[in-house]
Formats: sequence, structure tokens, C-alpha cells
Amino acid sequence: MSLRRRTVGVLIAAGLAVTALAPPAGATDRGRTVPLRVVTYNIHAGAGADGVFDLDRQTADLRALDADVIGLQEVDVHWGARSEWRDLAGELAERLGMRVSFAPVYSLDPVVPGELRREFGVAVLSRFPVVSAENHEITRLSTQDPDPVPAPAPGFAEVVLRVRGLPVHVYVTHLDYRPDPAVRVAQVADTLRIMGEDRGRKILLGDFNAEPGAPELAPLWAELTDADPGAPTFPALDPVKRIDFVAVSKAGEGAVRVRDVAVAETLASDHRPVVADLELRRQPALSPPGRVRS
Repeated sequence: MSLRRRTVGVLIAAGLAVTALAPPAGATDRGRTVPLRVVTYNIHAGAGADGVFDLDRQTADLRALDADVIGLQEVDVHWGARSEWRDLAGELAERLGMRVSFAPVYSLDPVVPGELRREFGVAVLSRFPVVSAENHEITRLSTQDPDPVPAPAPGFAEVVLRVRGLPVHVYVTHLDYRPDPAVRVAQVADTLRIMGEDRGRKILLGDFNAEPGAPELAPLWAELTDADPGAPTFPALDPVKRIDFVAVSKAGEGAVRVRDVAVAETLASDHRPVVADLELRRQPALSPPGRVRS
């Protein structure tokens, strides 16, 4: 049963998940395609729609979705009291039995010398081996500088995964939240430039802080397919906007197909996660996967 334009209900309190999505990529490969379930989730530094920090609640959310690859935004790593100074990326990965690649936007000196650095950014969790990882710079307007100006800064994650023998580029991003779209315009241009340096199958996960029809996102849709669940993602309590995305390379470029996609009903964050079932074709793309950069 297709889940397009439907919503997934995640019954965390009962410890149950009603996803009705097709079997995840842990199932047997089907001939010339490999299934892959991906999720994008802004975890709000571990706090729910109620503002209460509760990593157990978010862990249950993600475990219920049974994803192969998860892109996380607003991830604290020893950042501060709001998340109990914990490594949220590492803890979630350990609890879910997944590999982790963390890409900080900010990496600040500790409050007390000798303690761990205070970091905040995005992360990729994966059931599959991570072949390589990079933390790219894109244009940002810092929230830590009292008088910021747009400038290159890290926090655009890229990992290359080996998914049942197939290389897949996964990117995770968090675009600027301000009403003025100027920084997002620059960020989209940076995103396409970086992704354009790679060949093969590509998956972009993230909180874009703009709805699909926003003019600043239009260049993305010329290159990528928007996995549209037909449901809003923000705010979690009573969502009215779709600002969280799964996007994939078009068939001719990277042979990624969207089978099913849905938004999970949960209040474990101030965003709702998007879960998508994808298919990777076994036959190679026109160009061999890898880098074109020198």
C-alpha cells in the first residue's frame, strides 16, 4: 500500500510502530534493486515539543522507524546544560546500533579548560559502512557572533556509504532560518556546487527552513527529486509547513527511486521526521561513482 500523501503514526507510548511502509533495506535484495529506508529528523537538541529534554523518547521514535540511514539536525555534542552536556550523536548511534558521522557547525572552547569541546551541528547515522566523511563549508550567518555577516562555515555533512556493494553519497544540511532568503539562496548554490563534484547515487536530507515552493529552493528541484510526503512537518504539535526534506538524484544521474514516503506523527521534537523508502538500481550510472574534483 502506497503511503504517499498519508501520515505514519508512531505509537511511542505503547512501544509500537504503525508504519505500513515496505520492508526496510534489511530485507532480502530484490533482483537488480536494493531497498534503502532513510529518515531526516531535526531533533531540537533532544527536546520535545513540550520543551523537555528526553533522549529516550527520541530513541524510541527512531527505533520504531527502523531506518537504514538517518540524517539529524540540531545535534548537541557536549554543548550545554540543555542537553545535559551529552554527546547526542554518539548516544543515539550506540542505542540504535548504527555508525555515526558528526559534522559540527560550531566547535567552541569548553567552559572549563581541559573539558571536551562544545559542539553543535548535524549527523549521519548508518547501518552500512562509512567509506568516507567530509564536513563541507557553506555560507552561514552565525548565531554565535553578535554582529554576523554571511561567510563560509562548516556543518554540511557528506558521507559515502557502501550499501550492499553500492556506493551512495548522503548529505545532511540545515539551512538558515531567517525570513530573509538571501543566505538560503547562497546555501543552495553552495549545496549544488558541492554535490555537483560527486558522481553516482545522491541523497540529500535536511531541514531547509523553507517550503517546497520557495523560490530559493527552485534550483534544487532542477537537479533533485523531492520525496513529497504530502504532509507538513513543522511545528510538530500542529504542523502547517513542510520544511524537512528527503531529496534524491534523478534517475538518469544516480538511479535513486522513491517508492514510499511519509511523515511520522510524534511530539518527541518540535519537528516531525520524514521517512522514505528508496530503491537503488544495481546497474551503474552513466558515469562511474566517485569524485570529479581534482
